[in-house]
Amino acid sequence: MPDDFLALAKARRTIYTLGKALPIDEEKVVEIIKEAIRQAPSAFNSQSSRALILLGKEHERFWQLVREQLRNVIPAESFHATSDKLDGFSAAAGSVLFFEDQAVVTALQKQYIAWADNFPLWSEQSSGIAQYAVWLALAEKQIGANLQHYNPLIDNAVRAAWAIPESWKLRAEMNFGNIVAPADAKTFIDDDKRFIVAR
Repeated sequence: MPDDFLALAKARRTIYTLGKALPIDEEKVVEIIKEAIRQAPSAFNSQSSRALILLGKEHERFWQLVREQLRNVIPAESFHATSDKLDGFSAAAGSVLFFEDQAVVTALQKQYIAWADNFPLWSEQSSGIAQYAVWLALAEKQIGANLQHYNPLIDNAVRAAWAIPESWKLRAEMNFGNIVAPADAKTFIDDDKRFIVAR
């Protein structure tokens, strides 16, 4: 029902204060993430989205890896704020790393030459849809999440740590867990700045 979807869309928020006490079993969470990505639409049904799902110690290992990479580029005297933020991400139950398979994109560019320039853009759109689908699916189970973008700084380290195929391009990192503190009230710009309706 449309009203049900809009209620879910409103429930999906960026939640930064997350914990490890998931309201449902980890395996159920993994299946929800997989199914949300499976069902997400993609241009030419390319199904180019890929995911690395990290739980427990592997989730914490990932955020330690991010910390190490950021130490290389952020001055020590100003790293405290970054470290606190990373502590918050590590406190969550898990992470989903979203990738786009560039081998799929390249194959489509060769197959449909007239549309070759569009496929990288359509791949980015597919990734965004997959991310939103997962976010909504988690929100339906009262699991909070936030989306981060430490790529491409962390790309090589992630690839080495989890044997990620060379063709997978990292696009975003989503943390998820039980909601410890809700999001702040959401504000919206005026509709007349955002929408044009013509009849």
